[in-house]
Amino acid sequence: MELIEKALAKARAEAPKTNTEGAAPAVPPSSPQQPVHSDLAAISYSRTAVSGDAADVWVRNRLVAHLSDHNADLFRILRAKILQPMRENGWRTLAVVGATAGVGKSTMAANIALSIALDANQTVLLVDADLRKPRVASYFGLQVQKGLGDYLSGQATVEEVLVNPGVERLVILPSCGSYSNSTELLGSRKMSELVQELRSRYESRIVMFDLPPLLASGDALSFLPQFDCALLVVENGGNTAVELQEARRLLQKTNLLGWVLNKADAGMGGYYYRHYYGDKR
Repeated sequence: MELIEKALAKARAEAPKTNTEGAAPAVPPSSPQQPVHSDLAAISYSRTAVSGDAADVWVRNRLVAHLSDHNADLFRILRAKILQPMRENGWRTLAVVGATAGVGKSTMAANIALSIALDANQTVLLVDADLRKPRVASYFGLQVQKGLGDYLSGQATVEEVLVNPGVERLVILPSCGSYSNSTELLGSRKMSELVQELRSRYESRIVMFDLPPLLASGDALSFLPQFDCALLVVENGGNTAVELQEARRLLQKTNLLGWVLNKADAGMGGYYYRHYYGDKR
């Protein structure tokens, strides 16, 4: 049996008994406290559009990491498990990937970005890198006219497409529309230069990319060399062993932080996380 299948079986077997509120996984040892970077002292969005708070839309779209409840606690735990190895290795760019469509990857990416923004030591930029079926802007209730594809096509500047959704320390670079040449755009020199610019502009910034499904097209593959590490989102009961094996093969040269079992039952607290980085099996 493959490693992921074994881990899934173990996760279900070890899942704690739930009460009416569910049960959260054990909190890992916290990473060393990081100093607040100077670029966090006074954040103002003089060149970035600011959207009004649409928290009701967020909740309808299952964005819950900003709430003061059990679901938000789960994302705080996941945030700690992501940020610790990133800080230890000096990694600044994170790709959130899924083998297939419909696994909840974009929802997971948006919630992780929200949770990171609540960490006083970090800022986060969430890039919707799906140039065929973008989701991020709609999840945040944003009405955008230009996005990543417009920038890569030379129709907009970076400043024209960035938007703050009303949360301090969070900026979104959305996508809108659909591009038939999406693979070429994501693999272009201009995209590579954009990644370098975004990751180096602020010391405290984590840049996250919501990538298209790995097995759906060549889009994600053309972009794989551009980021420091990745997180694989797996749908509970929705991904086959063959799909997961192929996803792991495609990511074999990537620093894979781990995988998240999304849409898990209540016994696993809504999701289950498995650490991969450093595991050479």
